[in-house]
Amino acid sequence: QLVESGGGLVQAGGSLRLSCASSARTSSNNAMGWFRQAPGKERGFVAAINWSGGSTNYADSVKGRFTLSRDRAKNTMFLQMNSLEPEDTAVYYCAVARGSSVTRHFSGYNYWGQGTLVTVSS
Repeated sequence: QLVESGGGLVQAGGSLRLSCASSARTSSNNAMGWFRQAPGKERGFVAAINWSGGSTNYADSVKGRFTLSRDRAKNTMFLQMNSLEPEDTAVYYCAVARGSSVTRHFSGYNYWGQGTLVTVSS
């Protein structure tokens, strides 16, 4: 029900834009978010956006470099990632929250995509 796209290989300092397409039934009144999981590490919070797109929250590690937005008419969420660093290398997962407000907590999400790999070379 969630389909991520936009991952790939990029050099440090470069940019990528991830997309997450969902169905209206799944996400139209819900907050959405991105998490990422690097090899050997737990899945961690990246960014989240509330149901209307009017409120966002970012992990400190990506604040100022990543921008999250959503197009409710197209049921799609976008993560613009700039100034990428090798430490950003991970599988990125989009998710739909149980509620309408922003949440950073893994347990607050009940729908997950399959993930898209982002690799940043130094």
